[in-house]
This record gives sequence, structure tokens and C-alpha cells, in this order.
Amino acid sequence: MLSRAVSTPAFGQANLSNCEREQIHLAGSIQPHGCLLVIREADGIIVQASANAASFLGLSGNIASGDIVGRGIDVLEGDLAQQLRPHLSDPLHEIARGVRCHVGNPLAPFDGLVHRPAAGGLIVELERAGPSVDLSQHLERGLQRIIAAGSLRALCDETTRIFKALTGYDRVMVYRFDDQGHGEILSEEREPAMEAYLGNRYPSSDIPQIARRLYERNRVRVLADVEFAPVPLVPPLSPVTGAELDMSLCFLRSSSPIHVQYLKNMGVRATLVVSLMVNGKLWGLVSCHHRVPRFVHFEVRAVCDLLAEAVATRIAALESFAQAQAELSVRRLEQRMIRAISREGDWRGALFDGSNILLEPVQATGAVLLYEGEVRTIGDVPDTVALRKLGAWLDRQAGNGVISTASLGTDAPEFELLTAIASGLLATPVSTAPGEYLIWLRPERVRTVTWGGNPFKPTLIGDDPATLSPRRSFAQWHQLVEGTSDPWSEADIAFARLVGETVSDVIIQFRSVRMLLAEDQLNQVRRQVEQSAQPVMIADADGRILKTNAAFDALLPDLPGRPAEVADLLPLFNDPREVGRRLDDLVTHRHAWRGEVVLAGRNSVQTPLLVRGDPVFTSLDRILGFVLLFTDLTERKAAEAARRSFQEGVMEQRPSVPAQFDSSTDLQFRSILSTIGENAQLAALEIADRVDPAHMPRMLEALRASVARTAEVLRSLLWHVPRQGRTPPMSGRDVSDPHDGPDDN
Repeated sequence: MLSRAVSTPAFGQANLSNCEREQIHLAGSIQPHGCLLVIREADGIIVQASANAASFLGLSGNIASGDIVGRGIDVLEGDLAQQLRPHLSDPLHEIARGVRCHVGNPLAPFDGLVHRPAAGGLIVELERAGPSVDLSQHLERGLQRIIAAGSLRALCDETTRIFKALTGYDRVMVYRFDDQGHGEILSEEREPAMEAYLGNRYPSSDIPQIARRLYERNRVRVLADVEFAPVPLVPPLSPVTGAELDMSLCFLRSSSPIHVQYLKNMGVRATLVVSLMVNGKLWGLVSCHHRVPRFVHFEVRAVCDLLAEAVATRIAALESFAQAQAELSVRRLEQRMIRAISREGDWRGALFDGSNILLEPVQATGAVLLYEGEVRTIGDVPDTVALRKLGAWLDRQAGNGVISTASLGTDAPEFELLTAIASGLLATPVSTAPGEYLIWLRPERVRTVTWGGNPFKPTLIGDDPATLSPRRSFAQWHQLVEGTSDPWSEADIAFARLVGETVSDVIIQFRSVRMLLAEDQLNQVRRQVEQSAQPVMIADADGRILKTNAAFDALLPDLPGRPAEVADLLPLFNDPREVGRRLDDLVTHRHAWRGEVVLAGRNSVQTPLLVRGDPVFTSLDRILGFVLLFTDLTERKAAEAARRSFQEGVMEQRPSVPAQFDSSTDLQFRSILSTIGENAQLAALEIADRVDPAHMPRMLEALRASVARTAEVLRSLLWHVPRQGRTPPMSGRDVSDPHDGPDDN
């Protein structure tokens, strides 16, 4: 038992040494501003309830919460069963549905959230009904302001202003997680009396991983008062499962004593936290603090949820735009290299001509090319001996992709003396040969990082939660950071990867040309071409195939003999006539070929390919042969299909309007959804221009899921709004009766 408690402490039993694993989703209790019921769907029996349910709902007589358990839902003396019935076929396991119902004696209005945990049953959480929200003011205007934000900074500032006006909290912050999980306050709106947190950083340990996973599922969390007395569930274990109730999606779920103490240390009495999910991952939070107890009702929370989805969509668009800019810079580099080859017979001058075209896109102060035993540099770089050692160190790193570090001297102490000019390193291989890299460097930047409290201060641990102190003082703590450069951004890494791929292609082509020009180096260059992952075919001036590498051969189906001429390949293409015309144009008229073809390869697999064919000249009147490079477009085509699917599934096939909506609600639903669609369309266009097609389907699917989720929240919110103020007849009909429709009164 002791080892289990250490590895997975129960809710409320954790200390700072094991709070990372505290089972906060198994709280077994709720905050007292609402009540919770667990209903068995088969017969409508209440099998578990919060201890305050009877008193909170104002039930007649002396019914105690324990007496509610085991009885039918009609004990509530209202229309909850009727209001639940229309939603039983909704995806309640993914997202809670809001309902307005009337319960008690006399009847009183309540807002409810219903969801279905994985183990079965229905969890219904009830709060006293709140006021209506002006959706046109907060939602529609907010969406337009979010869409108009032209930068991440402007978007975060706009978000804090929108959320502060909507929720009324004293302080609203946009909090972003970095690659290490640390958080940083990017934007803040606050009352003058509130301490400024803008720019503060907080260590990853402040938000345990299990809490982050819950933020991904339960997008809006409210803690109404840190001084709350938890209300236990009766019975403690769920009769449905015999285990503790999974409260992952419960908005009333009690907060961990450690988290409560953390807030008290900050002088915060109430919080609202809304998740920002970008491309299916927790990007950050909108965090709201208040100095006195505060509770926001269902409609405000739903609007917060909708706006957060729109903000996340806009973030995806802005980040995709930044990476698309990297691709544009790379294309310019490629054009310069091609021109340099035609003018000078070499491509390296295009990168190192003193124009900073290689440095500026990633704000590097130096760059190095290690290629065929030579070292070429631009800007501030270490000496040649140190650079060759860097190449050898890069060879020892795992993987063949982009390598980046902002603290080279820490990661590789043998380079500590290079800190002043090479604390930051970004490197990409340019061939499969060892020691051949393109490297960007940044110098050390000594700077002060502001933390919200000293993250390295020893913690105090005790049995009483009141003695637990995550960090007793939240005064700003300044850390002098040495030995590091500015970190490389995702756009920087994308630029390096693209430049590496482009230079690698140019090198393959360049080496293929030299294979035709330099017979004495044929064997060495042949080996380099053979090892290339890029499919290559080399033909002589008459179209006879001189060389293909393994990557090209892998594209071909099993043939009775090896093709001798490029014309022998024509039957393998879906459009042999067009391919033949383009090959003839290349061989006969010496015209370069850029185009797409489809090859029927092994097992009749259709492989879309990008062809890059060029004639090789020794002089204006003599041609040696041709080099054809092929690029597999399967991932790019899948990305294009994903984009079309997104357009058809989200933008053209609008979600159906619920039959319960009246004409004005119908119009409002379509108007807001149109704005949400506009925001998604902009993000989809930016994502479609991303530099890596392999990631596009996943990102568009995350965007589609976000739009679908937003439509569900909006439908729930607007379905809820027109029913306010109505008093339906009292009824206790079976929740599971499929023949009863929604109340039409």
C-alpha cells in the first residue's frame, strides 16, 4: 500500500514531492456552489449524489441527499428528465451539454451540465440559473476583433481585453507554454491594485502533467472561492463501476489542496481558467484571477469556450504564416543557387556572397558550410579547427534531421570556450556524407529572466495542506542567465530544414553533373549519388540511361529487364503520351522539365512524382546528357486532399440548425457560425501554405475538430438561451424513454 500511495497519491493526499501524480480527477467531492447527480440511464435511478443535493435543489420535505440515492429522477419534482432526453444521443463523452431545467418545490430554474463518463451513466451538475448574455456584444464582436489581429502579440492583448470585459475578473492573462513546459505571461489586463505579472515566467512544475491533460479535456475551469469547504459524494464509490468517480469533465470538481494553497500564496481568492488548444495540443491558457469570491454562470463560460477556440484557430494561422515566410526565403535562395551554377559552375557563392541572405531569416550572426572537406563561412564564427570539431560532434548526434541548441557549451562542454560567439547552434545535413553540414550560429546573450517567485527555492513539505508552500513569496525573482543564446523558433528550425533539403537537392544535381564531367571521380561520386534518398536518373545525350540509384529503382515495378533508355519507362506512367512529349522536349530540344507525373510502381501502387529534368552542357554547342530528379508527392497530395476535405466538410457542409431554434435564434446561429467559419478559413489557408506537407493533414484535422467542437458549444448555448424564462410542466418521466421528445412549452 505504501508504494502505491507514493506512486499515485490519492486526491488531497499529495505533498510537493509527488503532487505531479496526484489523482486530481478522482476528487470525490465538489465545490459547494452547485450539486452533482450520477444517473443510471437504463432506468433513470440516481445512484450517486453530492451530499448537498437535496438542500441545494430545494426539495420538499426532509429528503436528505442519502435518500435521493437509489430513487428515480422524479424525486427532483421538476422537468430535468425532459430536458436531458434530447441530448442523450449527443457526444456526451467528449463535451458536456448545457441544459436549463426547473427543479424543487416550488420550482426554481437551474443551469445544468451533463456528460457521460467512459464507465457509463450520466453525470449531471446543477447550478442556480444565471443571467442571459448579450451574444452580439461579447461573442460576435469578440470574434471579429480576434480575426483582425495581425500578430501574436496583438492577438494576446486583444484576448485579455475581451475576456476581462466579458468575465469581470480583476486580472486576465494569456499564458503560453514553451517547449520545456515552462509558462510565460505574454499579455495582461488588470485592475490598478493588482500586482503586475506581465513577462513573468513560471516553472513547468507549477502545472503538473496530469493537470495539463485535464485542461485538454475540460476546457473551462472555475474555482469560485479558495476558502470553499468540499462537499463529498454519497456514496464515495460509484455504484456503476465500484471505483472512484472519474470527474475529469466535471466543472464542479474540487481543486487540489496544493493548488488552493498556491493561489492563497498569490493572494488570489477566485479563478477562471480557459484552455488554448492549438493543433490539438495545449498551447497555453487564459487565466483570470479575482481578489474576492467570484462565480461565472454557464452562458459566460460557454462564450469563453467559444472565444478560446477562435483565439486558438487564429494562433494556428499566425504561426503557419511565419513558417510560410521561411519557405519563401528558401525559394529565393534556391533561385540564387541555380543562377550561380549557370554563371559560375558552382552554387556556394550564392550562399556566401556577403548579402546576409543566409543569416537574416534566422537572425544568426554567423553561418558555416562544411562540404567536401572545405569550410566556407560568413559573419562571426570560430576558427576552422573548432568548426571541423563541430562537424564531427554533429556526426555523433542521434538522427539525421535538424539539430538545434541555445546552450552549446552546456550540451557539449568541449565547446564552452566558443560561448561568446557560438552559444546557439542550428545545423542541418546537406548530404548523406559524414561531416557535411550547413550551420548557423548565435552568440551568448546574457539576460535577466523574471520568474514569479524563486523556482529554485527549497519547498516546505508537511502533512497539513496549510503548511504546504509551492513558493510562499510570489515577489518577482530575477535570474541572470548566462551561456545561452536566444532560442531558435519553430520558424527558424523550419527554415533550416528547408534550406538543408534544397541544398541537398542542388548538391545531388551538382554531383550528378560532375559525374558526367569528371570520369576520374566517377566511382566516388557514383557512390554519393547511390546513397542519396532522392531518386535520381542520369542519361547520356541520346537518352540512354547511364545510372539510376536505389531510391529510383525502388519506385519501379518488377520488370523482366532493366530499362536501357528513358523511353523504356513510358509505359509505367499513367499518361505516357504526355511524359513522352516532355522527355522528347528535354532530349531533343534541350528544354528543362518541371512537372508532375504519376508512376505505376510495385503492386500497381500509384505514386505521384515531381520531376526536375535538366540538360548538362559543357559549352553552348555541346551537351553531355541529362539529370532527372524525382520527388515523391504522396505526402503533398495527401495534404491537398486533407485541404479539400476540410473545405468540403467544414466550410461547405454547414452544421444543421437544431429544429428547436426559432427564426431569430436560427439567424444568430448562422451568423456566428459564419464568423467562426471565416476564422477557420483564414487559418486553413495559412496552414495550406505550411512548409511541411506531412504535418498538414494533422493540423487541418485539428482545425476541423475545433470548428466542430465550437459548433457543438454554440448549439448548446443557443439551444439553452431561448428556453430561459419558460416554466415547463412538472414531470418525472424516465430519462431513457426514447419516445418522449423535448419540452415544447
